[in-house]
Amino acid sequence: MKHTPSLNWALVLEERQRVADGAGGFNETWVTLGTVWGEVQARGARVTEVSAGATSLARYRIYVRGAPKDDLKRPKVGQRFRYGDSAYTIDSVSESDSSAMYLMCLAREEVLS
Repeated sequence: MKHTPSLNWALVLEERQRVADGAGGFNETWVTLGTVWGEVQARGARVTEVSAGATSLARYRIYVRGAPKDDLKRPKVGQRFRYGDSAYTIDSVSESDSSAMYLMCLAREEVLS
């Protein structure tokens, strides 16, 4: 059965960019590419231990409207969606079906505790 997403989340699409720090190095910052409407579905979560403490890792399936590959609002691996205080790093992007009307992004939300 074909899934027709309910695009009711205003997601800000962001891309990581390097900015010179004036001392020969750089800082990384997130730059807004635009707002896209999407549906966010939780896929599962787990807690892992890292040197900074416990990390919660939640996975999501995010549907957005399809867009040509050269469109700035088409998500790419390594970019992220922001919704309020939540950030969803994009791990994969694919057409959700043969009509390419929607894209399905697999993403993760990481929060240090």
